[in-house]
Amino acid sequence: MEGRRIGRLASAAILLVLSCLAFQIRASDVIFYESFDESLEGRWIVSEKEDYEGVWKHSKSEGHEDYGLLVSEKAKKYAIVKELDENYSLKDGTVVLQYEVRLQNGLECGGAYLKYLRPQEAGWKPKEFNNESPYTIMFGPDKCGATNKVHFILKHKNPKTGEYVENHLKYPPSVPLDKLTHVYTAILTPDNEVRILVDGEEKKKANFLSADDFEPALVPAKTIPDPDDKKPEDWDERAKIPDPDAVKPDDWDEDAPMEIEDEEAVKPEGWLDDEPEEIDDPEATKPEDWDDEEDGEWEAPKIDNPKCETGPGCGEWKRPMKRNPAYKGKWHAPMIDNPNYKGIWKPRDIPNPDYFELDKPDFEPIAAVGIEIWTMQDGILFDNILITSDEKVAESYRATAWKPKFEVEKEKQKEEDAAPGSDGLTGVHKKVFDLLYKIADFPFLEPHKPKILDLIEKAESQPNITLGVLVAVAVVILSVFFKILFGGKKKDEDEGEKEGNAPRRRSTRRET
Repeated sequence: MEGRRIGRLASAAILLVLSCLAFQIRASDVIFYESFDESLEGRWIVSEKEDYEGVWKHSKSEGHEDYGLLVSEKAKKYAIVKELDENYSLKDGTVVLQYEVRLQNGLECGGAYLKYLRPQEAGWKPKEFNNESPYTIMFGPDKCGATNKVHFILKHKNPKTGEYVENHLKYPPSVPLDKLTHVYTAILTPDNEVRILVDGEEKKKANFLSADDFEPALVPAKTIPDPDDKKPEDWDERAKIPDPDAVKPDDWDEDAPMEIEDEEAVKPEGWLDDEPEEIDDPEATKPEDWDDEEDGEWEAPKIDNPKCETGPGCGEWKRPMKRNPAYKGKWHAPMIDNPNYKGIWKPRDIPNPDYFELDKPDFEPIAAVGIEIWTMQDGILFDNILITSDEKVAESYRATAWKPKFEVEKEKQKEEDAAPGSDGLTGVHKKVFDLLYKIADFPFLEPHKPKILDLIEKAESQPNITLGVLVAVAVVILSVFFKILFGGKKKDEDEGEKEGNAPRRRSTRRET
């Protein structure tokens, strides 16, 4: 009996030791974590540089007991930084950058991104942090005008020139523009990939060494167009030319009008020849302050003649115009293949003198985490900033620190949307806008993204025009699709042609 009790105690002790060891291992995976549960004082340093007048506050997230770092004033520049205990290398293994941000008053124009600073020059002090402070990675939401993206920018050192270049992720995801807490995650993996997650859902995957994923590319092209190559003077780029042997036919009449009167047209029965199309407004009266000497003789404004509404027409009847069958327009020689066509000229390629090979990005270490933004919006709340070497750790923080808050906020939003007289967007509207933002992220729509985002934002402020916006976005997508499908060719339209025998009424204008 005693032996079994001792055995159980020994097993419990072993489990306790293993649990502690597992906790230590898990804790060692966390490189940096800031929950903002404690005061900022003495830990985060506010920039003392000129122009950074925005006041940071240690504040609770609206509706929660959870604290965060708050942007408290509109139309200000903000800068604050926290140094890591030691520089952290990004060159080995997986690195996960994650943080939460809540746009409590929405986001009209401003940034809500983080800067992961590289080691600064000797003598640099955190209170000197500003937009010139060099960083390794900039990550997070930014929206203003046509800009609506979750930035991911890598500052990479060119091994040939020694200069640092900003390499921007192409086609980044859009920013969720509701007032809920969202969590942004960037996962850098040893196989040169970066994955961008929003609320735990992968929105973008890219390869650091791919020219298709970053602009400019980290690795330059092997060849470049020769800047000294010139197009020969006799180079003919015309694929088609007018047929030099063509002759205008003898019966081609270039002077025939496009339209002629329809001689077969007959004036409709009941046409009111003696009734004018417009009459004086019988209800109009001369204004009391009208001065005939200064303003001239007063005349009543014109209105459409109501008698014309019931008849087939009124005023002088004229035969309608029809297309002239003899019309041919100005003669042009038909186009034929150009026998001297050499194609579109381009300079020859030469080896790129700036080319270099790269197996992996030469990441600079992270020495500090900073927020340096300019925003027209207050109420931006940062929270739970995490740097870890384990995706599972980041996932657990999303599950425990972010998810509960998000679910509470989402339910509250649903209740507000369903409340009588609510001016907010309905749940259906929100789903529609979420879908539209996803559509705007399609790479083939990138040239039209600013226009699409502008349409979506107008609809968010005016929910009654949502249907019209859906139609407009559909038109843009179809236009792009047909341009891709048919190579941008358009059907020729002759807007000058008018057909039909219906009687024409002269256009009228009411004088006011």
